[in-house]
Amino acid sequence: MPLHRHRSDSSRRRPSRRPRLAALGALLAALTLLLTLPGAASAAATDAADAPPARGTARMGQGVIGHDGQGGLPRDSRAAQTEGVDVSSHQGDVAWQTLWNSGVKWAYAKATEGTYYKNPYFAQQYNGSYNVGMIRGAYHFATPNTTSGAAQAHYFVDNGGGWSRDGRTLPGVLDIEWNPYGAQCYGLSQAAMVNWIRDFTTTYRARTGRDAVIYTATSWWKDCTGNNAGFGATNPLWVARYNTTVGELPAGWPVHTMWQYTSTGPTVGDHNRFNGALDRVQALANG
Repeated sequence: MPLHRHRSDSSRRRPSRRPRLAALGALLAALTLLLTLPGAASAAATDAADAPPARGTARMGQGVIGHDGQGGLPRDSRAAQTEGVDVSSHQGDVAWQTLWNSGVKWAYAKATEGTYYKNPYFAQQYNGSYNVGMIRGAYHFATPNTTSGAAQAHYFVDNGGGWSRDGRTLPGVLDIEWNPYGAQCYGLSQAAMVNWIRDFTTTYRARTGRDAVIYTATSWWKDCTGNNAGFGATNPLWVARYNTTVGELPAGWPVHTMWQYTSTGPTVGDHNRFNGALDRVQALANG
């Protein structure tokens, strides 16, 4: 009798485990199916890619591929052009001797953004390029929706963006392009954007005696300034276009001074061509 009872209890316990195991198996199978559904992983990656970057981490040309796409590398040309690079905190400490040995003769380093960010690698990048023999300069990533053009020009000059008459320092650059943190034109009308740029450039000239270089992309300039032609007579143009030719220029500039043509260089991604031989780079440095 006790043995019979033992068998009866055992037989009641065994079936009670099976539903729980079956439910667990079904849950695991559902999770596995969800993770392997087409597009599930890519959707998660897209969400991460679409998230705004950390404030202060914007870099020259960040929006070019997303807005204008990317083509091939420049075609060979008989025109004299001088290779250069631009760097920011994304590159950290830069191998300047390697770049010099590869033929890079000029460089720009990001100094500031808005009135809230200073590149922690600026000293190594700005002085390191100079120490290997390059002609160097500094650039400012503009955020026209945070403070005035004048305020950002002062912040830039006060934190590495000045100019010295040493023959190897290029005038500062206003990097004005797509807003990585929100609306591409920073919520400004075309007229307000033009006024902001003019506020920056006139302040920079008053502080340094030099006209700032304007870095931009033609499509952004058209959308956000209405293709304003009012800066071509004073401010050298650094145009961004990742393709085989420099393409259409913004209104007011009959020629470009510099061209950022790729973000995938061998040592430092962002590579540029100066529209002229090395003596023209030196002429811009000399003013």
